[in-house]
Order: sequence, then structure tokens, then C-alpha cells
Amino acid sequence: MPTATYADRRQKLEHYFDRTAVEAWKRLTSDAPVSGIRATVREGRDRMRATLLDWLPADLTGRRILDAGCGTGALAVAAARRGAQVVAVDLSPNLVSLAQERIGADHGRGHVEFRVGDMFDPALGRFDHVVGMDSLIHYGPADVVRVLAGLASRTDDSMLFTFAPSTAFLQAFLAVGRLVPRGDRSPAIVPVAEHRLRRRIEAEPALRGWRTARTQRIARGFYTSQALEVVRA
Repeated sequence: MPTATYADRRQKLEHYFDRTAVEAWKRLTSDAPVSGIRATVREGRDRMRATLLDWLPADLTGRRILDAGCGTGALAVAAARRGAQVVAVDLSPNLVSLAQERIGADHGRGHVEFRVGDMFDPALGRFDHVVGMDSLIHYGPADVVRVLAGLASRTDDSMLFTFAPSTAFLQAFLAVGRLVPRGDRSPAIVPVAEHRLRRRIEAEPALRGWRTARTQRIARGFYTSQALEVVRA
């Protein structure tokens, strides 16, 4: 089960993305002009989304996918257009509403079912693949592994997720961010060393039968995130 730390962080994320940052997020994920800094974040997110989609089968017909932390739904609809049946879940009702508004009924060969809620909720059902793009970067390694363990019991093929790699640049960036008044801060990103995260995954009893596979770091200006694939052994 998730820890109290996970529950506390989840509540802060819900508040931030549903109230404080919704307009900024709406602009960032659109084609609207943005500042140079945000342009690098947009480019980095586009490249990361493409990476995760490349790690899924080219033909997703009949596959059930969980888009965990779907945001405005770009990954979900891309998977649906390749034939997937996607459950796209996010903590923020406003982001889910924005995703539904943008995507409408055109899901290609597949289908997207949007839900407001927690990616950890077992009521979401069973999946062939789980994708969590930048939805676990705010959690420490212990909570990341607990979430993966919970999802693994309901996943048949692979779990793809991103984490914030522990780099000198990211540590310095976060140190500067702590100078921002508390009320204006986004929820803290938690840098994680990849080798330590892999060891935790390998040592987790609930993840026996799984192994870590491909990894890819995307760094574009103010966006740095690392994808990791966990597959059935």
C-alpha cells in the first residue's frame, strides 16, 4: 500500500495541477507561443512522449493501456490511434476536462476512457501496459517502487515510467526553486539515482518475475527526465 508520504504528496499534486498551475499547463501543452524556458520543457516532453510510445508495440489493437497521470491526454490519444483501449487517469478534474475537450470523440481505431482519480486505484482494472510519464517524479524511491509493485499485480506485459535523474544540474535547479515563496512553488521533484532505483526494483518481493530493461534520458534545457522500462521476465 502507498505510504502516508505518498498520500500527502498526492494531495499537494492534486491541488497544484487542478488550481495553481492549470492555466500554465493548458498553455504549455498547446501550440500557443511560450517563453524560451517553457519551450524547452515542451520540446523535452514531446521527445519523452515519443520515446515511451516507441517502447510500446507498433500495433496496439486490443491492448488495454493505463495512462497514469494522463494530463491533457496527448499520449492516450496517440496510443488509441494505434488501436489501444486506454484508461487515462489523472488527479486533476480540470486537466481531465481539458483533455476531453481537446480530444473529443476522435480516438482513431481505439478508445480513450478518461477518469479522475489515483493511478494506484485497483478499480481501474487490469492492463497489458502501464505508462506513467512524469507522474512519479514527485515521489521518493520507496513510493515509486510501491506503486510499481501495486501496478505489477494488474499488468501483463510492461510498465513504462519516468523519474527525475539525480544530476548536478537538477540539484542546483531545485536549490534555486527553494528560494521561491512557498505558496508559489510547484510540488518538489525528487531526484533519484538510477542504479539505486534499479536495485530497489530488483529487491522488491512483489516485483519478482519482473526486470528492468530499456532506459533513456531526455534533457532539453529546463526539462530533464529519464524513462525506465520494467517488463515481465
